[in-house]
Formats: sequence, C-alpha cells, structure tokens
Amino acid sequence: MRAVTSKQQDVAGSGGTGGAGAARKLNGYVGFSNYPNQQHRRSIKRGFNFTMMVVGESGLGKTTLINTLFESKVYPASDSAGDGSPRGTGAAAAVVPPAGVDITSVSADIVESGVKLRLSVVDAPGFGDAINNDEAWRPILENIESRFDAYLAQENRVNRSKISDNRVNALLYFIKPTGHGLRAIDIEFMKNLHTRVNLVPIIARADTLAPREVELFKAKVLADINYHGIQIFKPVSDQFDDPETVADNRAIAAKIPFAVVGSDRFVDRADGAKVRGRSYPWGVIEVENEDHNDFVALRQMLLRTHTEELRDETDVALYESYRTQKLLALGHVQDGSVFREFNPRARHEEEERLHAAKMHKLETEMAAVFKQKVQEKEDKLKKSEEELHSRHKQMKTVLEKQRRDLEDKRSRLGLPDAVGTAPAASAGTVGVSFVDPAQRNAVSKDKKKNRFF
Repeated sequence: MRAVTSKQQDVAGSGGTGGAGAARKLNGYVGFSNYPNQQHRRSIKRGFNFTMMVVGESGLGKTTLINTLFESKVYPASDSAGDGSPRGTGAAAAVVPPAGVDITSVSADIVESGVKLRLSVVDAPGFGDAINNDEAWRPILENIESRFDAYLAQENRVNRSKISDNRVNALLYFIKPTGHGLRAIDIEFMKNLHTRVNLVPIIARADTLAPREVELFKAKVLADINYHGIQIFKPVSDQFDDPETVADNRAIAAKIPFAVVGSDRFVDRADGAKVRGRSYPWGVIEVENEDHNDFVALRQMLLRTHTEELRDETDVALYESYRTQKLLALGHVQDGSVFREFNPRARHEEEERLHAAKMHKLETEMAAVFKQKVQEKEDKLKKSEEELHSRHKQMKTVLEKQRRDLEDKRSRLGLPDAVGTAPAASAGTVGVSFVDPAQRNAVSKDKKKNRFF
C-alpha cells in the first residue's frame, strides 16, 4: 500500500477538488486490501459462464479440437472420428447432401480444482459446404445478435436478479490450410462478424503443411486481415502488467493465427512415452509440443490467461456497441449531460457566461423594440400633422369661397359692407331705411355662418 507523509497529505487535502485521487497515510490495518480475496470467494461460489463458437468447413477437426482443449468428450463427435478421419465407410458415408447452415449448441458443467465452469459450445455445421456460399455467414450473425437481444430483454425486465448470459465470448474460425492466403468465403465471413464477436483465426490441420509453409501461410493470412480492416482478438498489455505477463502476451500475439493440431488419442513416442498426438510413418506430431504446433498458446489464451478479457471485451465493447445501435434505431436518445462529472467552479463560470449573453441579447432586443416604437410614433405624428395641414388648407379654401359668395350676394342686393353697417346698427340710428324681412333673414343667416370662421 502506498502512503504519503503528513506534509504531503495536508497539501493534497487542501486541493481545489478536495484531494480526490490522492493517497492517504494509514495509521493501522483497515482491511479493504482483502477485497480481492472476497471477490475470489464470490467467484468460486458462483462459477463462470463461457460460450465458445466454432465455425469452419466440415472435416477441419473442430470437434476434435474442442475435446482436446478440455481433455474430455465435451462435444460429441459427429463428422469425424477421434483421430480426425471421416466417420463411416463406403459411398453412403461419402455422399451427404448439404442441408444449409444449421446452428447447434452443447452445454457442459466442468469442475477443475473447485472452480465451476458452465461451458457452451456452439457449432455451425454446413458452413461452406454448399455450392453457393454467398450468405453462409448470415445465420451465424443472426444467432449472435439474437443472443444479444435476449440479454438486452433481460436487462430491461423489472426483476433482474437472475440474468442468463449466453452471449458468444469467442469465435474460433477454422481456416482451410491451402497455403494461398484467405479465400473469398473467409474474408466475407470475417468482415461481417468482426464487430459482433471476438474472432480467433485458426489454421486447421497444420500438420498437412511443412514448418516453412506454415510461416508463409500465417504471413499471408495476417496481410489479408490487415488489408481488409478485420478486427481479431489479440492479447493487450497495460501498465499494471508485470514484465513476465507482457512477455507472455507478446509471445501469444506473435503466434496469431494459431496453427493447431487436434487429437483426443494418445500415441507412443519413439522413447516409449505416451503423448497426445498423431502418428505418421515419418514420426509423431505432439499436440502439446510448442515446436510442433500452436495448440499450447491457443489454450493459454482461451482458458488460462485471457478468459476474463474475452468476457469483458464481449460485454463492454461488442455488446455495448450493438445495444447502442439497437436503442438508437428504436428512437432512444440519451442526454449527454446526465451522469456527467463536472467541475462546480467551471460550471458556475459557464452559467454566468450564459446569463451575461442572455441579458445582452435581451437588452439588444429591447433597444430594437424601443427604437421601432419611437419610429412608429414619429411616423404617426408626422402623418397626423400632414392630415391637419391638408384639412386646414381645405377649410381655408372653403372659407374663401364662402366669402366670395357672400360678397357677390351683397353686391347683388346693394347692401353696404359689413364693416360700415355694424356701427350704425349698434348705435340705434333712427334714420335706417326699411328692409324687407326676407332679406333680413338672409343676412342674419350669412352672419351666423361667418361667425364660425
């Protein structure tokens, strides 16, 4: 356990984020360092699930390799005998019409040193056996995605106390040892499934090639995989691995694709020892001899060192990618701000900046509205003034016309000007001549009219 001095502890504890992530000095044994042991006991009690899929043409030794990996009859022999030779004899056994790609699964409970393993082996008999194999990969992809869908449906249940995980953790793809690189069916299969499962390429029946031919064939296969951008599972080291683990990972990665030989029979070696392998007139191929094939490296990666990494890669990367695509296709959109860590000070500054920008925007809008209202008011007043001037001019014109009409009437009647007659009338002069009543009424009406102008 790493510890710091009291001075370092005080400095770390007075940081801006409360000293998060800094080590603390302990004065005694607390006990949380025993947590890995608790996890170990829990794992032993619950056991493990591991699902493996094998894909390849018939006769490449898939069943034999599975049984050799676990040193037991995990998968019943169907298309081959124990030594890898075709089962049955005669024309009846040689002529078997292909029935398309079928998906079969076998489960077995294995116990080793008190550790329980629930193993599921999924096979795809009929793959590559038909004349037209354009979409032979589709039933396999649908099976893998259906397992993802089943796991997603269990996650969405109300009660998730018991979730059965049957997702494929590793797919062993058997490559026919042609010596000429990947075939079209191999490339098409890997390109369509490498984003859904951990691909582990295997060169089957490596004993049919010479050691130099195996090396050249591996180089061609890797070149084709890199050219087509196919992702395969490779052991990756990190900063927490010790030098020995890093060296083992590099050694395993250097053997990919694995050239393997499978056999569930024991044969006698030249020195009399019994070994698991195959006997030929020129010698014995030992399955567990690293100088003969890569079976030991394959078993090391699958069952001894990277089993949990295969499960974790399936859960964290492959399944999460499929789940995200599935939910987005259904219209589910996640808010990026939910469950996101943030700095309170930075968030406060961001809120202040947004508030200032909002206030500036409101002030700008209010100034624009005020300017628009003032302009509208000025236009209205200007229009009203123009209307008043026009009305005044019109009324002045009417008044002038009425005045001219009145002067014409006076001149026709022979009456004096209004200015001259007003004093005489107000003084009450006796010598006023008689005026006709009708004429007096007309003059009175004209006066009333002129009084308003």
